[in-house]
Amino acid sequence: MKFNKDMLKLYAVTDRTHLNGISLTEAVEQAINGGVTCVQLREKNINFEEYVTRAVEIREVCHKYNVPLIINDDYKVALESGADGVHVGIEDTEVSEIRKNVGKDFIIGATAKTVEQAQKAQADGADYLGVGAVFPSPTKTNAIRITPEKLTEICSSVSISVVAIGGISLENLHIIKGCGQSGIAVVSALFSQSDIKLSAERFREEL
Repeated sequence: MKFNKDMLKLYAVTDRTHLNGISLTEAVEQAINGGVTCVQLREKNINFEEYVTRAVEIREVCHKYNVPLIINDDYKVALESGADGVHVGIEDTEVSEIRKNVGKDFIIGATAKTVEQAQKAQADGADYLGVGAVFPSPTKTNAIRITPEKLTEICSSVSISVVAIGGISLENLHIIKGCGQSGIAVVSALFSQSDIKLSAERFREEL
């Protein structure tokens, strides 16, 4: 799937913690039906084979609606499962190394918390950046905070797209409007809600 910045408008990062009795596949489909434009599958503490199996299940849902699937951390899982790309943190596999081993349409996202990290990721071949936490995050309580001013600075320092992430809700979204990001990434503000589709619809309206 060829990358374009419109894919990043409402970027959902999965979380199984509060799914209220439904499967992750169902939750992702509800989110997409509500207006999610990209899905990142984030799984921790599972082996390679199980990660691939889960990725294939989510990929089928995403591709049914022509929505890209990004895999958190492990680009080999992404390649094996037929996902569209990977998102790597600062301490994960280098973007430059991944770029050498994947096709030209494989999407690479990278976390950046400074201008220097953002510019390096861009130079190494990243397609977009994830920048945050822009607000206190319930899923990463120890995450470094990024102020609206810092977010603006990072967005202005690169030509690739930026997704703001970390504790974003309908109530605080207005605080980062105009900072230059192409979209927002949400986790618990979608997947811990009783009506995932409605939550996604409300985000799309605000965006």
